[in-house]
Amino acid sequence: MSKVGAATVLVAIVAALIGPALARSDPAAQDLARRLDGPSATHWFGLDEVGRDIFARVLAGARISLLVGIVVVSISSAVGTLLGSIAGYFGGLIDEAISRIIDILLAFPGLLLVIALVAVLGPSLANVVVALSLIGWVGYARLVRGQVLRAREFEFVQAARALGAGTPRILVRHVIPTALPALTVQATLGMGGAILAEAALSFLGLGVQPPTPSWGTMLNGGRTHLLDAPHLTIFPGLAIAFLVLGFNFLGDGLRDALDPVTRRAG
Repeated sequence: MSKVGAATVLVAIVAALIGPALARSDPAAQDLARRLDGPSATHWFGLDEVGRDIFARVLAGARISLLVGIVVVSISSAVGTLLGSIAGYFGGLIDEAISRIIDILLAFPGLLLVIALVAVLGPSLANVVVALSLIGWVGYARLVRGQVLRAREFEFVQAARALGAGTPRILVRHVIPTALPALTVQATLGMGGAILAEAALSFLGLGVQPPTPSWGTMLNGGRTHLLDAPHLTIFPGLAIAFLVLGFNFLGDGLRDALDPVTRRAG
């Protein structure tokens, strides 16, 4: 299944990069006379409620989803790795303070916290990224902290400390690299979670604002036409499902490949 996931993600990335060349229409162009037309040879996914080409908008929406996923995962993993490394390596009061912040944030449903933050900050793509990043670092910090707690007792880490290596060098050269396999898996799975969260926020009107194409806003616009024009929700819904499943399958495959325990069991 990991190959299926990798292929799905690769197709989505290529489609997002060359979307304008693949699309036959401008995603913002309207043809009110043919609004709600179904799929055809001219418009493969049909037209939406104001006559815009759904295929072109799905391709444009892929850019938004992948952009949000990449930026959120990059920020969250960087902040989480930094704080988790500090907490795990130094321990004591520093570890206690960071761990309590993690516990507090984990006590609440993540999506509800994101919705509350976006509601305060205001609906926009930038605020969605900020809100998801403010919540998303917690999982990475907890993961890295556990890896660092284990790695700081390794003989080569103690040897580097005995030789007088500074803390930043020990962390960057010896400790954090031991967490990279688990961090890679977490980041891959986090891409799917960020894409799904962005779609949910856009569906609720808190994310990407019209007329910018987003899979979530497309679902919201098509929900009033489920009976007379189901293609308005089918295609963006399938796009979300396939891309999120693709990242999940890829993450599971990476976990099996990078986890030595799983490899030995296989």
